[in-house]
Amino acid sequence: MRFETAEVSLLGDREDNQDRATVQSTGGRLLLVVADGMGGHAGGALAAEVAVDSLCRSLAARPPTAADCREFLGAAMATAHDAVVATGEKIGLGSRPRATCAACLVCEERATWAHVGDSRVYLVRDGAIVTRTRDHTPIESLLQDGLISEEEVAGHPMRHYVEYCLGGAPEQPLVALSEVESLQVGDLVVVCSDGLWSGLSDADLAAGPDPDGALQDWLARLAGRAVRAGTPYSDNTTAAALRVLAD
Repeated sequence: MRFETAEVSLLGDREDNQDRATVQSTGGRLLLVVADGMGGHAGGALAAEVAVDSLCRSLAARPPTAADCREFLGAAMATAHDAVVATGEKIGLGSRPRATCAACLVCEERATWAHVGDSRVYLVRDGAIVTRTRDHTPIESLLQDGLISEEEVAGHPMRHYVEYCLGGAPEQPLVALSEVESLQVGDLVVVCSDGLWSGLSDADLAAGPDPDGALQDWLARLAGRAVRAGTPYSDNTTAAALRVLAD
C-alpha cells in the first residue's frame, strides 16, 4: 500500500493567513495536520504554528507502534495544547492564543484521527463520505439534534462559536479521537480548516480526484472553489490530504 499526499493553504479574503498545515513522514508513520488560528484572539497564526510544530515534534521524538497510534495521537494533542498555552504566557499576549486543530496519523495500513474545534477530518471511500469528525460547536449540536438544517448554518448567529480549542485556558480541552480505521486502496482522507468545508458541499468532497489525476491538482481546485463560494468574505482555506494507492 502506497500513499499520495497533498496540501494547500489559500489566503481567501483575509488580511493574513492564520492557518497552518503539514504532511510529515517519520519512521514509517504519516501525519497530516491542519490548525486554524482563531482570528478573534491575539496570536492566532502563532497558535496554529506552535500546534502543528508540536505535533510534528512529538512524532519525530517517538514514532508510535501500530498498536499505540491512537494513544500517541491523544497525548500529542495534549502536548500541543500545553505548548500553545506556554507560548502565550511566554510572550505575554493580552489575549491568549488559540487554534482549532485536526490531525490524521497513518500507521502501516491503519489510520487514526483527532480533532478539537471545527477543523475536520473526512474519510471518503467509493465516492461517498464514510465518516467525518463532529465539530465542537453549538451549531453541530443543533444539527445533530435536528433543530436546524444544513441550509440554516451559514446565516446562523452562532456559526463561528467554537466550544473547544488548543490554547487559551490551561485546562485540557476535549479532544475527540477516532477508532482505528483500516484503509483500503482508493480511500481519500482530507484534513481541513472550516474555510474549506464551509464553502463546499458533501458532494464536492465525495467526488474526489480523477483516478488518473494528481491529488495536488484536485485539492488546489477544491480550495479555490471554496474561496470563490465565500467571496468577498472568504476565510483562510487550508487542507492536507492523502490517497491510498495500490502497491
